[in-house]
Order: sequence, then C-alpha cells, then structure tokens
Amino acid sequence: MTPSQAQVNGTPHGGLIQRLQAAPAAIGQAGALSLHGRVAAISGMMVEVAGLAGHAAVGDRITLAPQNGPQHGKSQAAARIPAEIVGFRGGHARALAFGTLTGIGPGCTAATPHSGARGAQLAVSDAWLGRVVDPMGSALDGLGPLPSGTSPCPVNAAPPCAATRARLGPRVGLGVRVLDLFTTMRQGQRLGLFAGSGVGKSTLLSMLAQRAQCDVAVLALIGERGREVREFLEDDLGAEGLARSVVVVATSDQPPLMRREAAYSAMTIAEHFRDQGKSVLLLMDSVTRFCLAMREIGLAAGEPPATRGYPPSVFAELPRLLERAGPGPERGAATGHITALFTVLVEGDDHNEPVADAVRGILDGHVVLDRKIGETGRYPAVDVLRSLSRTVPGCNSATENRWTRRARSILALHAELADLVRLGAYRPGTDAASDEALRLAPAIEGVLQQRKGEWCGLDDAFESLRMALEEPDEA
Repeated sequence: MTPSQAQVNGTPHGGLIQRLQAAPAAIGQAGALSLHGRVAAISGMMVEVAGLAGHAAVGDRITLAPQNGPQHGKSQAAARIPAEIVGFRGGHARALAFGTLTGIGPGCTAATPHSGARGAQLAVSDAWLGRVVDPMGSALDGLGPLPSGTSPCPVNAAPPCAATRARLGPRVGLGVRVLDLFTTMRQGQRLGLFAGSGVGKSTLLSMLAQRAQCDVAVLALIGERGREVREFLEDDLGAEGLARSVVVVATSDQPPLMRREAAYSAMTIAEHFRDQGKSVLLLMDSVTRFCLAMREIGLAAGEPPATRGYPPSVFAELPRLLERAGPGPERGAATGHITALFTVLVEGDDHNEPVADAVRGILDGHVVLDRKIGETGRYPAVDVLRSLSRTVPGCNSATENRWTRRARSILALHAELADLVRLGAYRPGTDAASDEALRLAPAIEGVLQQRKGEWCGLDDAFESLRMALEEPDEA
C-alpha cells in the first residue's frame, strides 16, 4: 500500500469510496418496488382499484389487504388475497380475486408483488411427481411444501411455433382396448372425451393414468366436487398411478379464477416435463368447466354474452389453451410430446352445444361415451361408431385398419337390425351380411368390454379383435 493510499483510507473519504464501489452490487440485489393503490369500488366479484393505471397491465397479479388487518390466527401475509387485473375502465384497474372478498372494502390497499414479474409464473420441479397441488403451486396433500424449480415459467404461455413444431410421434398404447383399436393415438395427439354426467369419464381417466405408455401423467381436476377428489386419488388413481403423476385440483366451490388457473397450471407443468424430452400424458377434466369459469370472468368484466351466454373471449382463449398440448419444438431425439385427452361435459347429452362443437373442431379426434351403452353394462361405454381418431390410417398397419373397418361395419349393421330382432321380424338366412353381423357382434362387444383393473397392450388388443372376427366354427 502506498502512502497516498494509506492517507485516503485513513480519512473519512476512504469509507465513502468503499461504499460507492459496493453500491452497484447492492442495487442489483435490491428487489423491485411494490406499487400501492386503493380499492375504489366493489361490484359482485369485480374490484375496482385506483392508483395503478399506467403502472399495471391486464394479467398482472396484485394482493388485496383486508380493511381491519389479519383475522385471528392469521399472519398479515396470509390474510392478503391474491387477485388478477382483467381490465381497465375510467382510469381504474378492474380485478378479480382468487379467494373470497370477505373483509375487503373501499380504501383497502391493493399492491403489486415485490418481484416485479409481469404475469403469473410457476416454478415447477421434478420433485412434484406424486403430489397433489392447487393452481397456485401450493401443496394440497399434507406432505409438506413443494420444492420450487430453478426456472419459473409463465402460466399463460403461447403455443409452440407451428413452423418449428415437431410432427406426431409413434402410436401410444393407452391400455384400454376400445381406444387402442378404434381411436388409436400417437405421441402428441389430442383427443376429446365427450360424455354426459355419470357415464364413466373419471374411471376411464384413471385407467389411462395408471396404464398408458408415458413418462409422466398430469391430471387437471377442474370444478370437481370436493368430496370426490380423495375418492378419485385413492380408489381410482391409486398409489401406482399417483407415483408418476402430478394432480392439479380446483374444486367447484372455488372462484372462477382458480378454476381457470387449474387448466393453465396443468398445461405449464406438462410443458416443464415436455421440455426435458419426456412423453407426457395430460388428462384434463373438464374443458367445459374451464369454459364456464371463463364465462363468469368475461361477464364480470363487462363482456357481452354471445353464443348461449358465452362471451367471445371464451372461444378466443379455447384454442390458445388446447394448442399448447401436442408435440414440442423440434429438437431431434430430445423432442418431447404432450399427448392429451380433454373431457367435455355435454349438457343434456347434446353433443352439438357450443363448447363441444368448438373443441371437436380444434382437436385431432373425439371419443363419445354413450349413456345407453353404459346402461347395458358394457364399460367403457364408448360409442365406436361415433368416435374417430384422425391419425388412425397413418399409424396402424393395413391389416389392422382392415380389421377395424370390418368390425365397424359389423357393429353398424347389428345396430340397424337390433329392433327387427327384438320384434322377431328378422328371419335368419335372408341376408348373408346380416347373419354375419348377428353372429360376430357379440364377440366384438366382448372385446370392447374391460374391467377397471384390467390392462391390455396394443398387440394383444388387435389379436383379440382378429379372433373375434373369425367365424365361430373357425375359432
């Protein structure tokens, strides 16, 4: 050290220089400022906030502080209610809350988060496998807090670029004979599962989560009855299915933002594993309840109702959500896929209602569950004649396609003859094709029936169909 340096360090100016040198690092470590506004009005679910215009945007998260401070037994942070800005009017930000508005009134503080992040993010980790989470990324299974990943991802992300997206992969064995035979799926394909209430959607989803060929399964239970969640996890999904799954739950009693966010969060979790090059099975139950939540949000924000009460934003957001599933960006051998099944709860068994019609036009195929088939005791109650996978001709062999076409024609003819047979109006020997349909249809129906705990591979499924198509005296 030179005498001049010692002289500087020995004076008050030396300490000032050191503080100035450390200032850039300290500034870099400082968090973003939090902006504060005030609740100006509340109308139904909508909260109007003054003081944030010009500093916030649609999709930003804020927190609302109760008027009288935290309730008994709650910390100040826990008492704050998260909300999301959904629009602006008259210089006020309009927000919807992720919880109840109890304790919130005019004059309450509304603050932006300290992180400075714009829009919702989710820090997904591989350690989430086997866990049950809420749409905000908090644990619901009582097994302790969820570990956070190192790279937070935006929850409402855009679909992959169409020009650089990979093509569909090889066919995937779902473990359910009727689906593997007549609606064969490929990696990255998206199917819709259309059914009314109580026709066996949840049981079919649990069979897929347990046995389908995939690395990871992500389940989104949107708008489910609260009492049914644990039954589904323990009785339908089981420990084996849960071990390779992440389950996102938002029950019917939760606000519409939570139910909407469940779909976004499940998609974000699936994308996390897809970007690792894994084959992901996404099961979402149901898209209809996602659209109902979007309808509540849109109407609360002042949108005009259009088709059957759904505002235009519902049908604008639906393809953005569904298109996020499918093949990921092309990365050679490391390309990941999200193979997805989206259930659609058709109202009054009307398969042409707006949501069902829109989803059917976006996805790569549809599976129809029929209540009448379920009433006969055949499960899964899939209506083969009304179900279709657009990738079947390209993923099955010519022989397998010939078997499925013949089986479809036999089942169709058998359905036409059913009334005549019951009335005794059909006379055997009148038509050779009709006689064949009456002989072989029961065997085909036996192939389509499958118990809940039964598993069947792709090759075994087609072998079973081949044997059913043989004449009884040839078997």
